[in-house]
Amino acid sequence: MKIINALLLFISLTTLSSCSDYLDVVPDNIPTIDHAFNNRVNAEKYLFTCYSYLPNPVDPNANEALLGGYESWIAPEGWWYFDNSNNLYAWKLARDGQNSNDPLLNSWDGGNGAGNLFIAIRDCNIFLENIDKPVDLEEYEKVRWVSEVKFLKAYYHFYLLRKYGPIPIVDENLPVSSTPEEVRVYREPVDDVVKYIADLLDECLEDLPDDIQNQTQEMGRITKSAALALKAKALILCASPIFNGNPFYTNIKDNKGRSLFSTSYDPAKWTVAAEAIKQAIDFAESHGAGLYYYQGFDPISDSTRIKLNVRGAVTERWNKEILWGSTKNDNFLQQVAAVRLQNAPASAPVISMMSPTIQVAERFYSNHGVPIEEDKTWDYANRYKTGIVSQEERYYLKEGYETANLHMKREPRFYASLSFDGCIIYGNGVVGDQDYSKLNYAQMKKGQTGGMTAAEKYSASGYLPKKLVGVESVINGSNWTSKRYSFPVIRLADLYLMYAEALNESKSTPDNDVYFWIDEVRKRAGLEGVKESWTKYSTNSSKVNTKEGMREIIHRERMIELSFEGEPYWDLLRWKEAESEFKKPITGWNVKGENTTEYYEVKVLTQPQFSIKNYLFPIKQNSLDVNPNLIQNFGWGTSN
Repeated sequence: MKIINALLLFISLTTLSSCSDYLDVVPDNIPTIDHAFNNRVNAEKYLFTCYSYLPNPVDPNANEALLGGYESWIAPEGWWYFDNSNNLYAWKLARDGQNSNDPLLNSWDGGNGAGNLFIAIRDCNIFLENIDKPVDLEEYEKVRWVSEVKFLKAYYHFYLLRKYGPIPIVDENLPVSSTPEEVRVYREPVDDVVKYIADLLDECLEDLPDDIQNQTQEMGRITKSAALALKAKALILCASPIFNGNPFYTNIKDNKGRSLFSTSYDPAKWTVAAEAIKQAIDFAESHGAGLYYYQGFDPISDSTRIKLNVRGAVTERWNKEILWGSTKNDNFLQQVAAVRLQNAPASAPVISMMSPTIQVAERFYSNHGVPIEEDKTWDYANRYKTGIVSQEERYYLKEGYETANLHMKREPRFYASLSFDGCIIYGNGVVGDQDYSKLNYAQMKKGQTGGMTAAEKYSASGYLPKKLVGVESVINGSNWTSKRYSFPVIRLADLYLMYAEALNESKSTPDNDVYFWIDEVRKRAGLEGVKESWTKYSTNSSKVNTKEGMREIIHRERMIELSFEGEPYWDLLRWKEAESEFKKPITGWNVKGENTTEYYEVKVLTQPQFSIKNYLFPIKQNSLDVNPNLIQNFGWGTSN
């Protein structure tokens, strides 16, 4: 493979002196670079500069996967919305759609909520080119830092690949003497980009630490487990329908005549992915990683303990399930996900705007661990009617409260992941659940504490993502105190389900190996294994015995387990299922209803628009104009 040694992608076609803002070739021996590497302290600052470009996973405005995929919606009214609407880039992506003139969340050039990741790669290359200069830098530190930056370089390529498909491989920066033609780089075929990412991650493995020893100073920095996990994610992306035999992209070729996508299906890619995922799991577990289980000593019921298993996997800071976590401040994410409770006024500093849809609520299983539409014992036809909560469900729902049947007899992850009218909110300053009278519960009808008050800061659907709020975060009257956590960029349950998926796709029929890895995740959530659950309770009991049936089960399991963490968005794209899922009407309860009868009416919030072209982000048209060697993604240009 020929690697294009380029820094950034665009240059004026008229003269060298009229370079665009995005061309940033680096001349030799410039004083600022010399200063940046004249000693260990400054070199370490440059290392952290390379880290600083990491996309922020806890910013719902800038993370396309949190609000860009119709998992949650926003109520478009009130002063908070109008004061912040210009910055709601991810939601604009879902509401208004993407464009190629000035793309939203433009990671290629930078702009509209995203940073330029090619600049990030440039600075990684500068670091690698100059790290030999500090004379006071110990060798053991240097090799570790080099490996960290190689990981970051691989991750930035991966992030661009996931959004754009074929991208230029930026292995080295171009010198200032580069000709205009040398700067007009090409996009490289997907398979070549994936190989480059995997090879770069292999290079950095030896000198990365097995785990972080200085946990007060270095949590969030890269380890071997993170590198192996990222390699696994790159390889399963390459094996998935979006990039493995996708007929959409048969005619996407550059001006050299090269096909940029693999249009013939290769089942061996699933085997390669499975091997990489298993390697990542084995290494992580051999160094202390495992699924999170709540280990606290609070006097709690089994029901509450299972809910804390699920919530803690995300919000227990640096727990053993997190293979790579974010150090970004998650206070705002918790504010938009939290519900106002009984003594909190409308002016309380929680925003309650991130609104999961009824479709998401219906995605979770019944209490028997099967889809509610398949459960032989669950009254699917009357799910939108209401009933009174029984004592049996008192740790999930407020006993004696009237709420939708949709909220009853559901799996524990449903109650751990969603806040809604009548649900118990464990935590918020209350320790233990033995004194039932002290437990908080959500009241979300209009005029109630957690509901619509003066058309401001409320859930548009009647749901909020409880899973994203720390158990120890507290809203008390007008005061809000959040307990910061380390949002999981990659966690072990993700790898377990990836492994089940890759095994299922690489076998003719599912076997116990496939079942084992999905069952481990289900067990933590208080559910029986898939074979037991489907055999006992499903109207389609044979589904678990076929490759196609298990594919559907694994996909749904990932959508449930990883809800509100961003993975469902990327999964639906890589599976090529977004075209059907993202066209369904977005619905919620009638949040303007002031009583039970009015509130529990299903309302259509919007009708999404999604087409084949939306599987990949467009490249900004101006970037194509200044570099004719680039080709636009399918559906965004006049030539495809």
